[in-house]
Amino acid sequence: MMYLDNAATSFPKPESVKQAVMKAMDVYGANPGRSGHFLSLQTAEKVFEVRTQLKEMFCAKSEQNIIFTQNCTQSLNMVIGGLLKENDHVIITCLEHNSVIRPVHRLSLTKGVAYDIAQIVPNDEDKTVENIERLIKPNTKLIVTTHASNVCGIVLPIEKIARMAKRYGLYYMVDAAQTAGMLPIHLEETPIDFVAMPGHKGLYGPSGTGVLIAQCPEVLEPIYTGGTGSASMQLEQPDFSPDKFESGTINTAGIIGLGAGLAFLQNRGMENVYRHELKLITQIYDGLVEMEEVKLYTARPQYGKAAPVLCFTADGFTSEEIVTQMSDKGICLRGGLHCSPLAHSFLGTIQSGAVRVSTGVFNTDIQVKTFLDELKKIVKTQVK
Repeated sequence: MMYLDNAATSFPKPESVKQAVMKAMDVYGANPGRSGHFLSLQTAEKVFEVRTQLKEMFCAKSEQNIIFTQNCTQSLNMVIGGLLKENDHVIITCLEHNSVIRPVHRLSLTKGVAYDIAQIVPNDEDKTVENIERLIKPNTKLIVTTHASNVCGIVLPIEKIARMAKRYGLYYMVDAAQTAGMLPIHLEETPIDFVAMPGHKGLYGPSGTGVLIAQCPEVLEPIYTGGTGSASMQLEQPDFSPDKFESGTINTAGIIGLGAGLAFLQNRGMENVYRHELKLITQIYDGLVEMEEVKLYTARPQYGKAAPVLCFTADGFTSEEIVTQMSDKGICLRGGLHCSPLAHSFLGTIQSGAVRVSTGVFNTDIQVKTFLDELKKIVKTQVK
């Protein structure tokens, strides 16, 4: 089996992550923050350790700024739904995932929130920033952009966008679904207000884990309320983070597994992981260029300008047909629209979809060669 769908979920997981989850199920089985007994306190301590790991990795202000969620989608919804009010205006880009455009569009229908979609310009960071800036209106409150496209890997200049947003007094949120754990995000140096990320992709944690880093949590209203184990006598939700946003029992075993994923990254070196994955995706790109039946939609991946993700189409085949035939050979890819019709409209693949390939830390040069050899057999020998 060859797994090249890491943009959806990284796989396989490090052995240390699997062991940490199993230990959590055996040892840290209590509900953190809900009881005064020793097992609850020990579990709460393990969860706090992971908050500390995330605080240090992303240079957040405090552990209180680290909010655990189920996934990146929930993190995005918590800011979009918790910040924007009636008649506010938000700017997104043409590469956004449905996890951004759908909650924004819903608010446009239910609260009269207006939105505009900025066009990015590949390989021209300043023009991309200008295209976002020119959409700012008097009632603009928030800018939301992906850090890197989940379809084609294009990286946006989040540092420049953040500085521009601050000049206008706007909140800025980054969707780091494809970059957390690969590309550096230094919140002490870059004025980003909110970062949403999954635990199960580049951080190599289990599914069902996500993180919202909220540098100014006080401006958000919780999108759901309930038991927090704190301030239980009052009917109002606690007004302090992270309790304000973590109603209900958190995914303790998953979070402890995420901590092991963060430690794995620290030991390997985030820079080393990124260079390895980018090297492999570049080898794939170069191999695809040699196939005249294949069409690529981005420039050759460059360091710091691309995530290890690319998409392609093949003459005479739908993306689903390519994925199915490669799956029959034990190679896992993803076809279709990848929950991102905005990006496919931008690339010109909205009607056909595309095949996506995304590398991970455990992929090898031999696997890349095998992938290219098997794909070449399909596109050259199958006559449509």
